[in-house]
Order: sequence, then structure tokens, then C-alpha cells
Amino acid sequence: MARTFPDLLRENAGLVEAALNEMMPASDATHLPGAMRYAVLNGGKRLRGFLALESARLFGIPDIQSLRVAAAIECVHAYSLVHDDLPCMDDDALRRGKPTVHVKWDEATAVLVGDALQTLAFGFLADAATAPQAEVRLALIARLANAAGANGMVLGQVQDIAAETALAPLDLSQITELQANKTGALIEWSATSGAVLAQSDTVPLENYARALGLAFQIQDDILDVEGDSEAAGKRLNKDADAGKATFVSLLGLEAAKIRAKSLVEQASDMLSPYGEGAAALRQVARYVVSRDR
Repeated sequence: MARTFPDLLRENAGLVEAALNEMMPASDATHLPGAMRYAVLNGGKRLRGFLALESARLFGIPDIQSLRVAAAIECVHAYSLVHDDLPCMDDDALRRGKPTVHVKWDEATAVLVGDALQTLAFGFLADAATAPQAEVRLALIARLANAAGANGMVLGQVQDIAAETALAPLDLSQITELQANKTGALIEWSATSGAVLAQSDTVPLENYARALGLAFQIQDDILDVEGDSEAAGKRLNKDADAGKATFVSLLGLEAAKIRAKSLVEQASDMLSPYGEGAAALRQVARYVVSRDR
């Protein structure tokens, strides 16, 4: 029987989960390592790790290297969620159906867990096991610093917080910029990491990832309206409750769905230089807008 895309997604998620389990610090007498493992080893789709693995496979990079890259981006993503859930941010009590870190432990622990996961990720990338060439490791580190920091994810979070108290709701171009930073920057880093490892042109994968990241966020906004909170394992309708503009509130539900599907086609077109070798990346683009959580 042919392997289906859900099979491939689960297989890659399992590989990333196993790598994280091996690379994360072991629990000890303090509660920090245990809380770090709790934040990272909690299942999930491992979408960013999937993109890192599959982009590396386009260039023949062995999994033993790209799994370190996948582990790094999953640690950064987990850190962002731990901090995002804090009372000073989104104040969420559940993440994937389980108590968030600040609820299970306390706020100080959650802040420190996020800090530790972020630095751990850069340590993974700096190790020679990730790539023998120092210039490749430096490129991965520099690009992640840009994607995760004040020019990317953190900037997007600042823009998102500011939107809650803005005198007028953000318009479509402002929402698009916000989400390109908050969500899209790490997706782009993941999808281009294989080209960086191979010291190859990143532009086609950058264009693919930008369309993919926007489609991902539009689908998130759709699920926030018509999704199932039990399936999602988190609180829904947060943006509507906060009075924030979303792709759905600006475009309407049906138009948002059409826009997301159009972006999937755009993302797939950007992969034409790689031919059939990019089949998994095309499939994940279609998955992004068909998922239910």
C-alpha cells in the first residue's frame, strides 16, 4: 500500500519527537529540565520540523543533520508558545489539551523555560554535528536570530499586542504584515533551512514559505471561528473576544477560505524548480488549509 501524506506527516513528527527526546536535557533535582521537556515533548504536528526535514531532502542532506535543525526550530516554536500563553500575553490555561507551563508550574518557571529553550536551539545549530562548515552553521544561526527576534516573530507579537488597544482595527495589509512576522518568519526559516545547509539558492523556498505561512494563518483564523475547542485543545474565538481584526473579519469566512486555497496554489507553483522532488512540500501546503486544528 502506498504511503499517504498523513503517514509521512506522522513519520516525520515521530523522527523529530525522538530527536528532541534524545537532545533535550534529562530531568534532574530541579524542575527546569522537566518543565522544558513538558513544553517541547507534547505532541503536535511538528510542521516546522517537517519543513526542515523535507527542504533538506530536496538537496540530499542526510536526516542526521536536518533533524538537529528541526529540533532547533521546534524548541524556538515551543518557547514562543510558552511565553504566548503567559497572563501578560494571551493568558491561556490550555495548550494541546494540557495545562500550560505557567499553570502547571508558575509564571517565573514559564519565563525561564522559554528563555532556556531559545538558547538551547542556538546551541543545537552551533554544534558541528549540524553542519561541518562553520559558515553554514553561522548562516543558520544568523537567519534564525533575524526570524525569531525584533525583525520577525517578536515584532509580530508586539504588533499583535498593540492591535488590542489600537483606536481602529488593523486593515488587511497591516494584518498580513503582522502575521508574516509573528507566524510566517519561523515557517520561512524552516522551509529554507535545507537550502542553507546545501549552500544553495533560498529564493524559491522563501517565496513558497511566504505563501504557505499566510495560508496557515488564514486557516488559523477560520478555525478560530468554526473550529472545535476540544479538538484544538485550546480556547477559540480569542481574537473576536478581544475585538481584533482577523482575515475572517476583514474578508468574510468564504472569501478567507478562497484566499487560503489560492495561496496554496501559489506556494505549490513556487516549487517548480524542484520538480517531483518537492511533492511532500506541495502536500503540506494542501494540508495546511484542510486541517481541523
